[in-house]
Amino acid sequence: MTPPDHQVVAIDGPAASGKSSVARELARQIGFAYVNSGAMYRAVTWHVLEHAVPTDDGAAIVQLLEKSRIDCTLDPDGSRIAIDGLDPTEHLRDDRVNEAVSLVSSVPRLREILVEKMRAYAKDNDIVMEGRDIGSVVFPDTPYKFYIDASPDVRLRRRLAQGQRDQIAARDRADSSRRASPLIIAEDAHVIDSSNLTIEGVVGEIIGRLKMKGLEIK
Repeated sequence: MTPPDHQVVAIDGPAASGKSSVARELARQIGFAYVNSGAMYRAVTWHVLEHAVPTDDGAAIVQLLEKSRIDCTLDPDGSRIAIDGLDPTEHLRDDRVNEAVSLVSSVPRLREILVEKMRAYAKDNDIVMEGRDIGSVVFPDTPYKFYIDASPDVRLRRRLAQGQRDQIAARDRADSSRRASPLIIAEDAHVIDSSNLTIEGVVGEIIGRLKMKGLEIK
């Protein structure tokens, strides 16, 4: 792939590892735009459910997406996505979306479509992007890769505190075993265990690493 025009910090990790909170705060502190790739997959999952497309029918999902308009934009709070003019933000954490997102996200062509959208963010902006395959697939050439993890017990408690009831172990199995862009730790990613760290602690460690790698931070 062609290297992005702007700087990219990739933050990967499993569900409830703390990567979203870390990525958002990191972006704020270093003056980069924040992009939540998971929200893009959740938005598409919501769209699929709204159209009553079977979540295990990859061909039907692709057919729906290829006739849908997907608009990805940035505002001061980060990335936003609208599909056919509708903003699904308030539905991204619905139980039915939680239950279906791993299966829908496993469709290879769907991932190709959204990866293209993700890469477009870096054409005009320096970004912090979080997800599950940002360092390994979306921006494999960025030198700024981090993998945030936490113990299963800590992650489960965090998920419950968020009011989410999806099964962490099941999500891990689905995300790590899918054929298209599975959740893996990129070889050159710096791994941080957030189990006993605050958000500020993780962000501070990342900023220290970024400076060591020569990234100019405002």
